[in-house]
Order: sequence, then structure tokens, then C-alpha cells
Amino acid sequence: MARIEGSWSGMRKYLEREMLAPALRGRVRYNCASYVGMDGCRVFEVFLDGRLFKQFSWETVNSCFIKMGLKQKPQPMSIQDYWRDFWPLLEKYPLSAREEYTDGEFCDALKAYRNSDILVSLRSENPIVRMFALLDRRCGKRKLMRLKEEMDGAPEWLREIYRLRVDEA
Repeated sequence: MARIEGSWSGMRKYLEREMLAPALRGRVRYNCASYVGMDGCRVFEVFLDGRLFKQFSWETVNSCFIKMGLKQKPQPMSIQDYWRDFWPLLEKYPLSAREEYTDGEFCDALKAYRNSDILVSLRSENPIVRMFALLDRRCGKRKLMRLKEEMDGAPEWLREIYRLRVDEA
């Protein structure tokens, strides 16, 4: 089960008001949703300029596995059939091998970001940790420019965050 230290409203305030680069305030918004029947799982979302940019949930990862052809979308589909093979695939394809992530991975990355120096977070192997660091007010233009070549190998969604941040630095 995905866990945020403290309340989500407090964490959102921390991310959007305390740590977000001033030029991005009001442009970046975080959301957390929990639905009946989700057994404590959540959907974390990042919005850029009012549009949904990235979701973090089991559903997004499982849908990605289907799109990648790693599993078949069962017809007709029961809930058990839809989730069959999810855990073995999640173990087989670590964060570095995919561009969709679970709510638990979001929470783990947020914890790692909060407990690490900004320079460590900017160079993290975890793309979600790097997202938080790129949006951080402590990351200035010079630090961003030093990351330019490293960002070439990053997932496309993270490069988009980087470009947004460079444009606004």
C-alpha cells in the first residue's frame, strides 16, 4: 500500500509552495485520488498548466504492459484476468525499463527525494526522484545546464519536465 509521510494536503503544500521553483508556482499541481474498492491504492497525478501530465498507479503500469505487448488484454475481461501476470512483470521490468510507475514507486521516490541532498536527487537513477529535483527551487540554471547531456538518456516525460524547467529558469 502506498504511504505518504503525514497528510497528503501537507505534502502537496510542501511540493507546490515550499519546494517548487518560483517560476512554476501555479503551473505545477499534484493530486492524489483514492477510489472505493482500490484496497488502499492511490492514483497520484502531476498536472502542468492545467493538463494531466503524468499518472502514477498500478493501472497505468498494467495498461503500459498491455500496450508494450508484454501481456494480452483478455476478452471477455474479468478483473482477475486483467491483473494476471502483473506482479511478475513488475519484478521483471524495473523502473529503468519502463516509463509508467506505481503509486508505491511514487511514494518511495518522494521519500528518497525528501531525505537526499538536491545534487544526489538530480543524479538519481530513479526518474521520479529526478522529477521532484528538477522542479525544486534549489535547482538553478547552472545546475540545470550541467545536466543537459545526462538528460539525453532520460525517459521522454522527464526530458519534457527538464525542458519546461530550463525554459523557466
